[in-house]
Amino acid sequence: MVLVTGGTGVMGSVLVRMLAESGKRVRVFALPNDPGIPRVREWTTEIRTGSIANKDDVFGLCEGMETVYHLAAVIIASDPDIYRKVNVAGTRYVVRDAVKHGVKHFIHVSSASVVYPKATPYSLSKRECERIVRSSGLTYTIVRPTLVYDRRGGLEFDLFLDYLRRFPVIPFIGAGRALKRPVFAGDLVEGLRAIADNNRTGGKTYNLSGGEALSMRDFARLCLRLTGTPHKPIIPIPVWLCTIAARLLSRFMRNPPLRWPVIAGVTQDADLDPSEAIVDLGYCPAKVTEKLPECFPRVV
Repeated sequence: MVLVTGGTGVMGSVLVRMLAESGKRVRVFALPNDPGIPRVREWTTEIRTGSIANKDDVFGLCEGMETVYHLAAVIIASDPDIYRKVNVAGTRYVVRDAVKHGVKHFIHVSSASVVYPKATPYSLSKRECERIVRSSGLTYTIVRPTLVYDRRGGLEFDLFLDYLRRFPVIPFIGAGRALKRPVFAGDLVEGLRAIADNNRTGGKTYNLSGGEALSMRDFARLCLRLTGTPHKPIIPIPVWLCTIAARLLSRFMRNPPLRWPVIAGVTQDADLDPSEAIVDLGYCPAKVTEKLPECFPRVV
C-alpha cells in the first residue's frame, strides 16, 4: 500500500495513476470537496479526506502503508502563518503518524526555493519540513522539483501564463536573467515513482528538475510564442523599484498584486542539477523548449 497526500493536484494525480498502473494499491489523502477527487477515483483503493493541518484528520492515515509520498502543501498564501500551520505542522503530523505505523519509506516533495539565498515564507517553511523529515528516524528521500508544467495545469506556471496574457505591454521584474529549469509533470512523476523500492535512494535529496536551463526572459518569450502573442513588448522594471512598490502595497492591501515572494521567485536562480537523479533513478527529463509546445493548447 502507498499513501499519497495531495494526490489530486497536477503532480499528485499523475503519480496516483502511474502507481496504480504499476500494481500498487493507493490511498489518497485530499481536502474535503476537492474538485480533483473525481479524476483520481478510478485509480485509488481508498480516498480519505481532511487537512494535514489537523492532527486528528492525520491520525491513522499511515496505518498499513509501506510507502508515503508527501506532496500536500500550500504554495501561495497571503498570510505567512498558513505556511507554518499547513506545511510545517502538517508535515510534522504526517511524519509522526508514519513513524507510529512503521512506514518503510517516506518520500517528501520539497521545493527548489529552499536554495534561494533570499528566503520567502514559503521557502522557509519547506526548509523546516526537510529538517523534520531528516530528523524523523524514518528511511526517507527528499525531492526538490523546479517549476512544474503540464498540459492541464501547474499552479505557478498557470499564474505566470495569466500574467503574460493580462497586459498588452508586459512589465517584468528585473532583467529576467535568473535561470530556471521547468520540469514536465510526467518526467517528475517518473522520477518519484523510481524512488520507491530503490535501495540507493534512502537518506538522499534529489533535484527533479528539467532537462535544460533558460532565463526567465527566454521562458516568457517561449510562452508568449505558444500563446500566439510573440511580439508583446517586455519592459524590465528595476528590482529595487518593485521591492519598494511591494512594501507600500502590502501596507494598504490585503492581497497586493505585487509581493516579495513573487519578486524572489522571478529574480533568483532555480537551476538545480539533476545529475544524481539521472544516475540513481534513470531520470530522463525533457528540454522545456521541446516539451512545452506539446502542452498547448491548454486543457482546462
